[in-house]
Amino acid sequence: MIQRKYESLAAIYVAIDAAASAFAILAAYWLRFAVEVIPVTKGQQDLRVYAQILPLIVIVFPFAFAVQGLYRVRPTRTPAEEWLGVAVATVLGALGLSGLLLWIRPEGILVEYSRATLALFVVCEIVLVMGGRTALRRVLEARYRRGKNLERVLIAGSGELARAVESRVRNRRELGFIVAGYVADSGEIEGVPRLGSIADAERIVAEERIDHVFVALPHESASDMMALLDRLTREMVSIHVVPDLLQFMALRSRLEDVDGLPTINLSDTPLEGWSLAVKRLFDLAIASVALTLAAPLMGLIALLIRLEDRGPVFYRQTRMGLDGIAFEILKFRSMRVDAEIVTGARWAEKEDPRRTRVGRWIRAWSIDELPQLWNVIRGDMSLVGPRPERPEFVALFRAEHPHYMLRHKVRAGITGWAQIHGWRGNTSVRMRLEHDLYYIENWSLLLDLKILLLTLRHGLRHENAY
Repeated sequence: MIQRKYESLAAIYVAIDAAASAFAILAAYWLRFAVEVIPVTKGQQDLRVYAQILPLIVIVFPFAFAVQGLYRVRPTRTPAEEWLGVAVATVLGALGLSGLLLWIRPEGILVEYSRATLALFVVCEIVLVMGGRTALRRVLEARYRRGKNLERVLIAGSGELARAVESRVRNRRELGFIVAGYVADSGEIEGVPRLGSIADAERIVAEERIDHVFVALPHESASDMMALLDRLTREMVSIHVVPDLLQFMALRSRLEDVDGLPTINLSDTPLEGWSLAVKRLFDLAIASVALTLAAPLMGLIALLIRLEDRGPVFYRQTRMGLDGIAFEILKFRSMRVDAEIVTGARWAEKEDPRRTRVGRWIRAWSIDELPQLWNVIRGDMSLVGPRPERPEFVALFRAEHPHYMLRHKVRAGITGWAQIHGWRGNTSVRMRLEHDLYYIENWSLLLDLKILLLTLRHGLRHENAY
């Protein structure tokens, strides 16, 4: 039932976005050739040129929005984030559309296609898509305020699991749920009326016209839960059993089917399928350009390192990456050649005596990380992701932090959500892990762009980079 609501809401958003995209190209044509907001210098174009690409537009742009995660219902997404997400997806969609038009070459479009009209289309697309989405939310909210299409929820339980259910239902207002109350033998859920004990559930379902019952009892109450389910199955109500697995859920969970056998995936991530391919293409494009632009600086750094002590320019070190597979990370050498012969693997320290003179400077500005662009191109790393650690440290951290290995479900990154928040170097492992898992669960191309921009803005020079 709930999954169908998510799917229905996503389908409505797709339909609205597709319609808005179709209207956007027509509006762009009207602004270009009827209103002439951009002066027409090469003569009037036929509307047929743009009508021909309508089928492509209503496919390409909803697909771009899907890749950006704009069809995932997220209560934490602010209006500003949605505007930015739509803008980024629209630009990417426009680039993809231009590439498709060059590839498939519909008759007449290659010659007559107007780039000025495409620029107007991008603006119209952003405005109309956001207008359509905002209007849909306003309509749904107005209906819910009037009590229309609301579905009443009863929560069985009052512990941490039940409070988590209440919080999530309250934050998903667009699904049309309202918590009527909860039943429990003890405890309370703040701000929610207690309607009776667990034994009163059947009566309350009938009296309160309950549509959904969320059974959120701890595993210690397994016998009570089974008795409650036995009684509820005799009523006309949707039953949702919330498994007591909170202590194991560091990432989102998903119900999967294995040849008819339901299983719960406790570590699902958005980085699968097309999203993974798009992120990889993004990495290759940006890393290739960055490596080309940084080549002169990298050549100078290599020369300075070589001149200082005649030692090797690069430093290779084993790190743990995607799926826990080890790889060799590439960095400019910033310490003496024999830096770890006596001490072994250990964190760099402030005023570390092992650093060279050139190393002190390139580490402070994170320039020693530039060769990792080659790791990105090779596929060992991504531009954005959890920072890779040495296997010796991973062995220690995984013993202290139960969810630590989940950060290896994505490629390691040159920069990341933890790094731009100051959790880099010899800082709290717990805080770094929390930020890494937040990034994995909430990944989108927009989030990657945000992290890269913030890295360029204030992440290169940091007090913990030494």
